[in-house]
Amino acid sequence: MSGIILYKSKYGATKQYAEWIAEETGFSCFQIDKADINEVAQKDVIILGGGVYASGIACIPFLKKNIGKLKEKKIIVYACGASPFEESAVETVRQHNFKGDLEGIEFFYCRGTFDMKSMTFVDRTLCKMLRKAVGKKNPSEYEIWEQALMACKEDERGDWVDRSYIEPIVKATMES
Repeated sequence: MSGIILYKSKYGATKQYAEWIAEETGFSCFQIDKADINEVAQKDVIILGGGVYASGIACIPFLKKNIGKLKEKKIIVYACGASPFEESAVETVRQHNFKGDLEGIEFFYCRGTFDMKSMTFVDRTLCKMLRKAVGKKNPSEYEIWEQALMACKEDERGDWVDRSYIEPIVKATMES
């Protein structure tokens, strides 16, 4: 069985997971922007990873663009986000991203990082605006992602990357 791992990582968590998955599977891993679709299409298993931004997963545009060449392959997608795992939130991300030709693709969630200092100016500004809006709500009514957002301090790094998140992904690569 041959495979490849493609990732799009803004702040490092998705890349770290890709490297750990590569260690466990023996698959090569590449930044998604450097991937040659003709080489990718020759593999049996394609694992794609990307961060979650406004319910979208960063690797999905690549998958949508190339699904015609990859339809017959085993495709696994993992997403990284700062929020703790919560089934209904993950289901919302799944429904937002896996429609039409992407329906039924295996999907996993891995907790990532949150670090305002390392964000781009635009991302930092958007997070500050979002924190301000969420801060107007009663904390007892926060959704889980809002709790995580408000718990992160602007001057501290939150890092929840944990190798145990890859276990179900690695297991899924071995299943036919």
